[in-house]
Amino acid sequence: MFKQTYLASAIILALTSQATFAADKDVAQESQVDIEPVTQQEAQVTEPRPNEEPMEIIQVQGIRGSLNKAVELKRQNIQVVDAIVAEDIGKFPDNNVVEALQRVTGVQVTDRAGGEANVVSIRGLTDVTTTVNGRQIFTATGRSVAIADIPAALLGSVEVFKTRSSAQVASGIAGQIDIRTHRPFDFEDSKVSVAAKGIYSDQPDKIDPNFSALASDRWDTSIGDIGALVNVSYIRTNYKDETVSPGASFPYFVEDGTRITSGWTQGLAHGIDTSAGATIDGKEYLLARDAMFGNTVEGERERPAFNISLQWAPNDTSEYTFEAFYNGFRNESFNSMLFSTVDSSANWQQVIADGVEVYDGTNVVKSRTAYNAYNFTSGDHSKASTDSYVYALGGKWDITDEFQLKSEVVFQQSQYENEFTAMRGQATVYGVAIDANADDGIPSWAYLDNPDTTVDESDMTNPDLWETADFYDNASKDEGDSLSWTMDGSLYVDFSIFTKMQFGTRYEQRGATNSNRTASGAKNIAFNDLDPSMITTTSGFFDGRANVPDSWAVINGYNLYNNRSQYEALWGFTADQLLMQKTFDIDEDSWAAYVMADFDTELFGKRLDGQIGVRYEASNSDMTFFNKDAEDEEGNKYTAITTDSTDTSKLLPSLVMRYWLTDDLLARFAYTETIRQPDFTDLNSFTYYTPDLTKVGNGTANSGTPNLDPVTSENYDLTLEYYFGNGNSIYGTYFRRDIEGLVYNSLSKIFYDYDGDGVDEPFILSRPGNTSNGKLTGFELGAVYFPDDLPSFLDGLGTQVSATLLDSSQDIPEFDISSGEQIGVTTRDMFGVSDESYSAVLIYDKEYFSARMSYTWRSEFLNSYDSASFAMPRGIYRKPEQSLDFQLSYNITDDLVLSFDATNLLDDVYQEYYEDSTLFNRTNSIYTRTFALGVRYSF
Repeated sequence: MFKQTYLASAIILALTSQATFAADKDVAQESQVDIEPVTQQEAQVTEPRPNEEPMEIIQVQGIRGSLNKAVELKRQNIQVVDAIVAEDIGKFPDNNVVEALQRVTGVQVTDRAGGEANVVSIRGLTDVTTTVNGRQIFTATGRSVAIADIPAALLGSVEVFKTRSSAQVASGIAGQIDIRTHRPFDFEDSKVSVAAKGIYSDQPDKIDPNFSALASDRWDTSIGDIGALVNVSYIRTNYKDETVSPGASFPYFVEDGTRITSGWTQGLAHGIDTSAGATIDGKEYLLARDAMFGNTVEGERERPAFNISLQWAPNDTSEYTFEAFYNGFRNESFNSMLFSTVDSSANWQQVIADGVEVYDGTNVVKSRTAYNAYNFTSGDHSKASTDSYVYALGGKWDITDEFQLKSEVVFQQSQYENEFTAMRGQATVYGVAIDANADDGIPSWAYLDNPDTTVDESDMTNPDLWETADFYDNASKDEGDSLSWTMDGSLYVDFSIFTKMQFGTRYEQRGATNSNRTASGAKNIAFNDLDPSMITTTSGFFDGRANVPDSWAVINGYNLYNNRSQYEALWGFTADQLLMQKTFDIDEDSWAAYVMADFDTELFGKRLDGQIGVRYEASNSDMTFFNKDAEDEEGNKYTAITTDSTDTSKLLPSLVMRYWLTDDLLARFAYTETIRQPDFTDLNSFTYYTPDLTKVGNGTANSGTPNLDPVTSENYDLTLEYYFGNGNSIYGTYFRRDIEGLVYNSLSKIFYDYDGDGVDEPFILSRPGNTSNGKLTGFELGAVYFPDDLPSFLDGLGTQVSATLLDSSQDIPEFDISSGEQIGVTTRDMFGVSDESYSAVLIYDKEYFSARMSYTWRSEFLNSYDSASFAMPRGIYRKPEQSLDFQLSYNITDDLVLSFDATNLLDDVYQEYYEDSTLFNRTNSIYTRTFALGVRYSF
């Protein structure tokens, strides 16, 4: 995809001869103190000026030492930044970096599943740019990487940048998370560390390994200082997540129980009228749930990773670094679902006679009995893998004492593959008694015995009840690569108030392709006529926490996957259906250049320093889209190809100032601008259809918009920080984000003959556009405090506390689905933003013993919008979430450490709802707790 000449010239430039450039041993010198006066992101951190002494850091080991380093990183950096630092090699504070970040002020985590938390937001926004040693990385066709996929064992520190200098990549309107790995020049001599844990997960009742090892050495040779480091990690996780939920709400006529398909508007932001006696077309209706369902997802995930770092300093004024970074992801899971459809109008008069309970003063049904109820189970198997590689080659040179240059060539390659197979079983049963909200948001349902038959229709494990139905066999493959070159320079100056000039440029060629296949069909075969290995029983569902069916017969997803070719033939799938075909192929060129100046002066007798700069970002994309389901006038399918291109550019100024009220009390002000380029998948102009899988009355369709604009944000920060004692601090920040061009999907109803039977079916089409704006303001408060003069047995007791208070708004367009026209705007909280979040960590760190108890809490928040097919409100809210984790370690010797860790100790039920938690409760989920026993040896 990339030109050979470009790669060759870039490497030559990065490795300009040492006869021209001489080398710098700053990194080697810095490694001899416990924390460097500058971080890896040297361009945006104030470096000591000539003859200026670096700040002295008092060495403290353990948890307190890691917090001391994090506090000093915050204090020394001109940007608004928080950090977490590993206490020792291979010992990050948590099993998962995401969970560790939740203790950082202003950081919230969500989407706990699969035995871990998965998503990070900074001040409520999830558009976070992740860099590794300052390099922007991605997964496959995405713009970012899942932080949870980077093992904590490889990390030395993580810095959370809430403001941005002109020298940093401008993407990520929420902020930047920079992950720093170890390098050989970080150590004075050789270093070896091996760590192993056994992690017990309570839901799957299994023990998994977590292993890491680091080996590093450096040599003083005749050709200069040479260092080599290898760091490897392997984590296996078994998990089990269980969810129970009532289905969607639809209106039904009271007189005959038929579902109302016209006369009301689907997908309204706040739903349709819930008043008692409300009517549609002059007839009274009730709002009732169409289903009850539960599912259990069990799986095994593996994350292999390694980092290789080679460094060479041939003399005192030059240094070269080669690094290779790999992170992999393997996941195989089986989702067993029981879905009870309870919207049948059959025997509706009997339903009315038995009695329908509504919530007081409303027409919303709480409980009822549904007869002649259709049920299905689904055995879903997913198998996914990711392989991502980053190779970097660069150098740093001191041209003079005042002028430094550095350059780097980075090549990335990432691939994601996913296979999905699922087969349904179906049965119609005599009756189902349901309560949509039986226990504080948790529904209940039970199957009734049929008095007219000897078959036990209340036993969902009875294979006599079931026959096969739909079979789905899908796959996708995403591939992405990138070649980038950067050049950065810094020049110490003495001109007016300016002390240092910085400049740089970046060029990147990026490629992204997606291919997929979809195949589906229906066939009815009795479960008893299948090979017995194809049927399994799910049991013990939801751990006895709800009055719901706890067991059912279901297709064995693992055996379905292993024998899928047999069932592909039996269901009559064609070769074309099973052929992987491209959907898009995108090539993107991007450019960036910046100039920035450090200044240092006095204002009212106090020191004022900072940075001022501007960054120019531009990109050009050539896009090719493929639609394998296009049809000619005779109805023959063929692959249609279209091309498009886009150009964007933006000038992004930045200003950050520090005002030193005293040596220990400082204020910061920052104005910065950030940008987010559109996701590649949002650019695809073809329409892709998903049929009506759960019989809601319409399928869904998705299409992209090739001319999407980037999202931009203007950011303001004002902070006050007080540092006292040994590593203690109190700080507060006011911030504001003005965001323009947020991507939101328009909605319209279209008709398409999906199954080729000559009849057009309805689909609700979703298409992205820059149709929304947002505003976010808030306060951050935090402190790290270890009291002095405590009694000896309490010496080492301390705490780390933080609070984030947010106020957000987002303008969300509303659409008339039938016409596709925008009919208004709803202003509500931004997605994913909790108004309040708190973190409290109680720490005890003394001699050979250390312990940490961490508690985090966040208030309810609007998580997302549901499909526009239903009658209830669209907004999906999550109830307040909390987490309690514990860590204990004991140093048997200076080199040998034992540890115990526990996560998700509160074992809560995580809950969602639609705007009104009583009338429209949604999912209830329980997730795995983990308990780990580990040992770490270093020498």
